[in-house]
Amino acid sequence: MIGLKAKIPRSLGTASRIHCADNTGAKVVEIISVKKYRGVKNRHPRAGIGDMIIASVKKGTPEMRKQIVTGVVIRQKKEFRRPDGIRVSFEDNAVVLIDETGIPKGSEIKGPVARELANRFPKITSTATIVV
Repeated sequence: MIGLKAKIPRSLGTASRIHCADNTGAKVVEIISVKKYRGVKNRHPRAGIGDMIIASVKKGTPEMRKQIVTGVVIRQKKEFRRPDGIRVSFEDNAVVLIDETGIPKGSEIKGPVARELANRFPKITSTATIVV
């Protein structure tokens, strides 16, 4: 996995409920775990922008509810600092659902997407309308 340019604080813990920003039918997902998370024993995994998560769909269409899905965090409220000194924060926490290869399941993404995802997930940034 390609490294991120900025040092992202991991502000979304397990059991966090996050808005789903694509048109797959899921509205709210709850984080179950974070893929490729390495931490101290007995510490709960946390996610930030660009992290792949495993989540359960809590609100959405009847076909999507109660499913276990994979997603990528595209926005977080907690501000982070880019190498050029700019501090960036978003209005909400949001996730986009993806498949195993990193291609988004939905055909459109609502709202802005962080620029840090451009190298790691190019298909998500090409689908997004706004890249901040």
